Amino acid sequence: MVSPESRRASALDIDPSRVPAHVGCVMDGNGRWAERRGLPRTEGHAAGEEALFDTVEGALEIGVRWLTVYAFSTENWRRPPDEVRFLMGFNEGLLVRRRDELHAKGVRIRFAGRRDWRVPRRVLRRMDESAALTEGNRRMTLTMAFNYGGRAEIVDAVRSLVEEGIPAKSVDEKAIASHLYFPDMPDPDVVVRTSGEYRISNFLLWQLAYSELVFTDVLWPDFRRGDLFAAIREFQARDRRYGGVRSPSPRGSTGSAAEVPRAGHSLAASDGSDGSDGSDGKAAARGRHGSAPAEARPRRAATRGARRPGRQRGLSGGDSDGRS
Repeated sequence: MVSPESRRASALDIDPSRVPAHVGCVMDGNGRWAERRGLPRTEGHAAGEEALFDTVEGALEIGVRWLTVYAFSTENWRRPPDEVRFLMGFNEGLLVRRRDELHAKGVRIRFAGRRDWRVPRRVLRRMDESAALTEGNRRMTLTMAFNYGGRAEIVDAVRSLVEEGIPAKSVDEKAIASHLYFPDMPDPDVVVRTSGEYRISNFLLWQLAYSELVFTDVLWPDFRRGDLFAAIREFQARDRRYGGVRSPSPRGSTGSAAEVPRAGHSLAASDGSDGSDGSDGKAAARGRHGSAPAEARPRRAATRGARRPGRQRGLSGGDSDGRS
């Protein structure tokens, strides 16, 4: 738990050699922030825009390469219709307002989740435009989990395996991982949840197997880069063993995600391959919607060959599980 004192953390408090490669964020507390001020809940969602982009700036400042934020969950459709409509329109406008700024900073924008009939076509168009505009950027990848659910992602991956005729004996962790929305995305090193709630709310369930979890009482609209730095400082103080036993070492000598393979990957695969030439049907890089092959993952101790890209190509606003 991040203490109030640690909120004053700055980038100077962080060990630059152990900055997490991937940070996930469950943006929670917008509605409560507004209600405490006697404002409509939608005002809390609008206030979350500044929090999001200050967090992005902080992540860029310290060298985080991947940032994934939980913008709108598959459960958020249960919200009042007026609030859902506001979130759809707000996210559309946010993309139009901010995508050029993100592009100029070298940020690649991607969207993970289901593209179903509930998402307005105009929002999907803005998402596709933003992804296409920033496709070549690599300073940081900002993934918006929109109309996203961790269980839904796993179901979609298994459905893809069935559709491809993969025999049951060939279905293992590696096969499922290769059919997730973005197989090239490294597992989060640390996930931060705001608003004092202690749960992950269906966020990246497959990928969080060995992620560190950090919780803060700060409501999302009040979250700033100092809160991000405090969470990363707490992450750096932890001892990550991945189910094994590590020889005694000074407190705070933590490893990184590079020390543990993702599900189904061997640490021996140091040449960017998984032992195959990437030409078989299971590893073929073809998305359900015919998108281009995903890029190779950044070099880490465990890397993988060409994989399927994500099925979803929204944004700030909905708290993930019905609380706000």
